[in-house]
Amino acid sequence: MPRDELETRFVEALLAEPLLEPDEAVVVGVSGGADSVALLCLLEALNETGSWALRLHVAHLNHQLRGQAADEDAKYVEDFCRQRRVPCTCASADVRGRAEAERISVEQAARQCRFEFLERVALRQDADKIALAHHADDNAETILHRIIRGTGLRGLAGILPSRMLRPDSTIRIIRPLLRFRRAEIEKYLHNRNIQFRRDASNDTVIYTRNRIRLAVMPLLREHFNPQVEEALTRLAEQARGVNDYLAETGERMLEALVVEQDERQIVLHCPSLTKRPRVIQTQLIRQALLRLGVSEGEMTYVHLNRVADLAADISGSKTLDLPASLRVSRRYTRLVLERLDDSPLDDPSVDEVRLRLEGATFLPVCRMEIILDTFAASESTIAEHIHKRQNQSDQACYEEWLDAEHVHPPLLARSRRPGDRFYPLGMAGVKKLSDFLIDQKVDFDLRDRTAVVCDQLGPIWVVPFRIDDRVRLTRGTHRILRLRARPIQE
Repeated sequence: MPRDELETRFVEALLAEPLLEPDEAVVVGVSGGADSVALLCLLEALNETGSWALRLHVAHLNHQLRGQAADEDAKYVEDFCRQRRVPCTCASADVRGRAEAERISVEQAARQCRFEFLERVALRQDADKIALAHHADDNAETILHRIIRGTGLRGLAGILPSRMLRPDSTIRIIRPLLRFRRAEIEKYLHNRNIQFRRDASNDTVIYTRNRIRLAVMPLLREHFNPQVEEALTRLAEQARGVNDYLAETGERMLEALVVEQDERQIVLHCPSLTKRPRVIQTQLIRQALLRLGVSEGEMTYVHLNRVADLAADISGSKTLDLPASLRVSRRYTRLVLERLDDSPLDDPSVDEVRLRLEGATFLPVCRMEIILDTFAASESTIAEHIHKRQNQSDQACYEEWLDAEHVHPPLLARSRRPGDRFYPLGMAGVKKLSDFLIDQKVDFDLRDRTAVVCDQLGPIWVVPFRIDDRVRLTRGTHRILRLRARPIQE
């Protein structure tokens, strides 16, 4: 089949803004809708040129929000991938249940479930790229939505074509369709006679994003600017350029302001910070918080401004508590930004402590000592360990070996919390920790004293029952993280 015009432009766009390299493993998020189906087809067409050889793997998550329609979407994606001989992983998530358990919106819960699922698939496929199908219309609607809510310069940059999944992750989210309009994507599928699924919830005005797409954007096109999408995306390109410049120069400026720094705190020189324009101040504060491991989503422009206000307040020493266990204090000429994640090891009332990466850590509430060490992996040691575990009749195991490269420090040991979920090794899909403990017949009064070892993505070992599937040993494991738990009697 001759190459479609959109396929030619797709190749040109990838060459102009290199999001992919030949012979990469790429996880493609496919919902079954027009945009994601087109993205998969375009990536396949890329492979047909003979010079890319991308290793594609489709990931589809059923959010269980639309009943039979969602089940039919999953079946469509499975069948579509089977016909095209593209490997596919489908899974389900109780999004509404998670939203209720964690007291967050359904949209936020869906996003969290989706990205956790995509990361799991990427880790299993040893893929460093996750391709999503956001396009130019999505970007314009996002920018307008942020303007309406109130945004800073960074928000005006819109949807980024490429970003890291998390600050400490090696996996990158890419969006190869951001230069293309919704209409031309659907025309491409029509010309190739490719069917796709339509989500009826996209036509309801319950959600703000839908109202912007269905009511506000048509009004702006008809009465103000027929090319409003192009105008908004041009604004985003300029804002992104300015934001990139601020980030690059901000790192150099920040070094001159740092008085002290360790893994838990950064101390800045207040007078030097407050001499700069407010937009530079907030940028420097943002980059200092990123160094402490705070994610972008945990910081808003309001939070950054409150820290800048504190830095400018010379009336005395003051303290400000922020989300993500952050505390900011002004102490004379010093601005102290610190994480409060660590708990004192000798306080029996706390239920969370950070684990030492080498050696033993005492967890008071569980009356348990956790010991960590790492060593190089080999096929023989992995095979021997797996064989040993398979032949253990007792469910309880106080020593586990994990793939160190799939663990995301810092590690915490704590008691269970509402909403905890993990992917128990050997089971199909994500499970609530509370349900897992019931299945393991753990006495009710002991469940809250069960030790849970977590990294930044969540539970990795429910002691002494099961590890999470994403940290299991594989043939590709190069380094092993060994965890040993030792109960301590009174």
